[in-house]
Amino acid sequence: MAGRILLLVLSMNVIFFIVNAVPETCPADLGEKCGVDGEWEGEFFPGIPKIKYEGPSTKNPLAYKWYNAEEVILGEKMKDWLRFSVAFWHTFRGTGADPFGAPTKYWPWEDGTNSIAMAKRRMRANFEFLNKLGVDRWCFHDRDIAPDGKTLQETNSNLDEVVALAKELQGDKIRPLWGTAQLFMHPRYMHGAATSSELGVYAFAAAQVKKAMEVTHYLGGENYVFWGGREGYQTLLNTDMERELDHLARFLEAAVAYKKKIGFNGTLLIEPKPQEPTKHQYDWDAATTLNFLRKYGLLGEFQYLSDPNSAFQMIVDNSVVFVNHGEFKLNIECNHATLSGHSCHHDLETARINGLLGNIDANTGDPQVGWDTDQFMTDIGEATMVMLSVIKNGGLAPGGFNFDAKLRRESTDVEDLFIAHISGMDTLARGLRNAAKLIEDGSLAELVRKRYSSFDTELGGQIEAGKADFEMLEKKAMEGGEPKVASAKQELAEMIFQSAL
Repeated sequence: MAGRILLLVLSMNVIFFIVNAVPETCPADLGEKCGVDGEWEGEFFPGIPKIKYEGPSTKNPLAYKWYNAEEVILGEKMKDWLRFSVAFWHTFRGTGADPFGAPTKYWPWEDGTNSIAMAKRRMRANFEFLNKLGVDRWCFHDRDIAPDGKTLQETNSNLDEVVALAKELQGDKIRPLWGTAQLFMHPRYMHGAATSSELGVYAFAAAQVKKAMEVTHYLGGENYVFWGGREGYQTLLNTDMERELDHLARFLEAAVAYKKKIGFNGTLLIEPKPQEPTKHQYDWDAATTLNFLRKYGLLGEFQYLSDPNSAFQMIVDNSVVFVNHGEFKLNIECNHATLSGHSCHHDLETARINGLLGNIDANTGDPQVGWDTDQFMTDIGEATMVMLSVIKNGGLAPGGFNFDAKLRRESTDVEDLFIAHISGMDTLARGLRNAAKLIEDGSLAELVRKRYSSFDTELGGQIEAGKADFEMLEKKAMEGGEPKVASAKQELAEMIFQSAL
């Protein structure tokens, strides 16, 4: 009985909240009115200026302190190292809802519908936001920018209509960093998409990816992402894991074939995640995903590039860039890496040294919360380690950083959208500056070099060339006696790192 009473009270509170909390959607500012057709007039973000760089001493929350787009760092403009992108789903479809609470955000332009007209209004808000923020890339899921229809044909038509407006609003300067298909929210995908036990769902997912890839190409997108939100299992008792993995591989092969058919030159990015919502997802982390690609022959040809005369080689001593000429790379999300038991830096390095680092979802999690909180990255140390990997990778292009991050449930002002992105961009910009200082100083690189200097010998060279067998090594061990083991100097490495922050 007590449970029923509590449920009734909660239901009444939700109804009261919805009826009383949703503000009017027009006008955009007090001096404007809604047009006769209900279209939004005026600015979506009145009072918010174009965000400018004002330097570290500024107290203005609507200004960049560390991100100076045109400033040159290690031979490249800051904007080219970072290649920032705004995520449409969190920024314009995030409601503040969580598993325990109703939505808390009702942006002024929302009318409570998921109509085509509302989708177009959101798209206009998106481009005003991009222009004021000074970011020239965005990324999207197909179902976030256009509503489902009653049939696949109607759904595709809805998407075409909204994408046509996006193409117009983009102009010549803005384009998607990447697009993707939302293959996890609709009930049809309860068992997965490419790994579903139902043939009809597999075919439907293929049709959805086909269309999403087409519109990404049409909009000039630079990449296409696969995030297997439900490509996994809840229990192995009713799962044929081998067959599901085989089906996933065939799905990705078909995607490569269609990409080539339509002339889309973008990189195909796979985004690892260990769990949530499934108990186990097949792309658990960077290493697991790498192994999957290798097993099914989805890795391309690799080569080492080492040009002592290149600007990059002059920046990073003894650097060797491992280049993957295949179709797939990884989109590493920092919060996903930590959920899999790694640091973000670990998964970035795992991807980088295998030539697969293609893009970064710039977010972080809360160490006291064991789920995917998708917070904006604000830890300067973490950002510095991220940027060390990016610099060693020679940058991310044609990938970049997208803010797969959302406002906290309690942050409900439109202004907060700008503050959150400014903070995230400044954090990574500061990380870039710190990483550059570490590289230019050289102390940390020298510490690492010295630690492995015993291999910079004739025998070490033979080992690394694969020319030292056990008989040879036994002879050297007999001659050398008990080996001396040097200190790893971990505290010194941490001191050098912290001094750059």
